[in-house]
Amino acid sequence: MDQTMLLNFEGVKKTILHGGAADLPKFITGTKVTFHFRTQLCDAERTVLDDSKKVGVPMEVVIGNMFKLEIWETLLTSMRLGEVAEFWCDVTHTGLYPIVAKSLRRIAEGKDPVDWHIHTCGLANMFAYHSLGYSDLDELQKEPQPLFFVLELLKVEQPSEYNRESWALSDEERLKAVPILHGQGNKFFKLGRYEEATNKYKEAIICLKNIQTKEKAWEVPWLKLEKMAITLTLNYCQCLLRTDEYYEVLEHTTDIINQHPGAMKAYYIRAKANVEVWNEEEAKADFQKVLDLDPGMAKTVRKELGILRMRMEEKREEDRVKYKGMF
Repeated sequence: MDQTMLLNFEGVKKTILHGGAADLPKFITGTKVTFHFRTQLCDAERTVLDDSKKVGVPMEVVIGNMFKLEIWETLLTSMRLGEVAEFWCDVTHTGLYPIVAKSLRRIAEGKDPVDWHIHTCGLANMFAYHSLGYSDLDELQKEPQPLFFVLELLKVEQPSEYNRESWALSDEERLKAVPILHGQGNKFFKLGRYEEATNKYKEAIICLKNIQTKEKAWEVPWLKLEKMAITLTLNYCQCLLRTDEYYEVLEHTTDIINQHPGAMKAYYIRAKANVEVWNEEEAKADFQKVLDLDPGMAKTVRKELGILRMRMEEKREEDRVKYKGMF
């Protein structure tokens, strides 16, 4: 069907490419919608930015769950099952697409979609013009423009028809889930089941960060969430220490220290990671910072410095034997 319609929504044009089922599905708050999408520039070539079919995984959103690209909810709720439609959307609706696309691409690449070290909301990041790590998205961020979205509606599930993961929860539900996930993570950690503990801590952190993006940075509600997120991130890093992911520990603890230079536990965990990767001077500096912030840690720090000296002596002896006779 090649019919162009104006939705009852300013700045949107819809063209049905393939008709769907006769009845419009029931869309209520909590309804999960599964669909494929293709995003194209409005240039002569209709340059494709993203295509979920090429990735091989359809997109899911939950209606009323404050998905950053709100216009997608409007577009999807105009569709029938099996329908394929093309939507032209002007810049008032597409400004946040680069940030959304970055997260979707990171997921497709098997990376964490949440940048834990960024402490401003998505809108602020957009106007700050920081690099998103993808040149085409950087260009679109600097010069927002209309876009075409080609959507194919695959499935519509009511709230009672699916198991709701943390990403599908409301902010209130996420906040209630955080202490439960935290407790589960602690239990797995004590049992030595570090991978499972890591997943629980990570899920709790993502819940908090999703809520935090809707608060104004450095104000009281944001700071309360930040304090909780730091505790969970440091627990997450303790798991990473035990699974030999030392460089990721260095990354996360450094992010915390840069934002919160009084976070003693972050220095302590970073010091232990530095010990493991043979960063002797960095480890010593971090342990000294631990002492500066909490003199009560003196006994623990002395023990850790003793372990560091022993490890460095062993490494120097190994290197001496390894390179003996080479020069």
